[in-house]
Amino acid sequence: MEIVIANESHFKYAQTISDTITESAKVRGTGIAQRSPEYIMKRLENGNAVIALDGDKFAGFCYIEVWGNKNFVANSGLIVHPDYRKQGLAKKIKKAIFELSRQKFPEAKIFGITTGLAVMKMNYELGYKPVTFSELTDDPDFWKGCQTCKNFDILTRTEKNMCLCTGMLYDPETEKTQSKKLNGRAFQRLKRMKENLFLKKKSK
Repeated sequence: MEIVIANESHFKYAQTISDTITESAKVRGTGIAQRSPEYIMKRLENGNAVIALDGDKFAGFCYIEVWGNKNFVANSGLIVHPDYRKQGLAKKIKKAIFELSRQKFPEAKIFGITTGLAVMKMNYELGYKPVTFSELTDDPDFWKGCQTCKNFDILTRTEKNMCLCTGMLYDPETEKTQSKKLNGRAFQRLKRMKENLFLKKKSK
């Protein structure tokens, strides 16, 4: 298994990546914004993505988006092909895209929004902290990317103040003075909060 910085030579995987994201959203039944092959190719060609390959077979993917004059970057679209799940690959991809973000944009705040508890835990281990949406980028184009998510109506009703996703942020300035250790109690509180949100949504 090899995890590399993506480039134009990986265009042939764009359709597979797009299809894998779409199918994952259907299976999980949670909010995952869909991404077209053309959208994926733009991320492949600018060196702002990593791709995991098993020989010439697609295994996983994640990309960087730049917002607010490079003050913010988002690590988005983390996906692992069903054939390679439950092998720890997602964690390796997440670490690789985080390191690429730090190398290319060392002063930027790195953020993401997710409904997945596994992704939240990976973020914690990398130094992210849960934050309100107001602490993330206010670039309207970022939030337009949520339009294909099944939970977009919640985001619009709350005027982008909250949704089923949790916002998480890595601030390089804060990291200079704080420990990188995982706060287990904080994560458990966050986990219970997210579980309660899903239970309430399902009961409606």
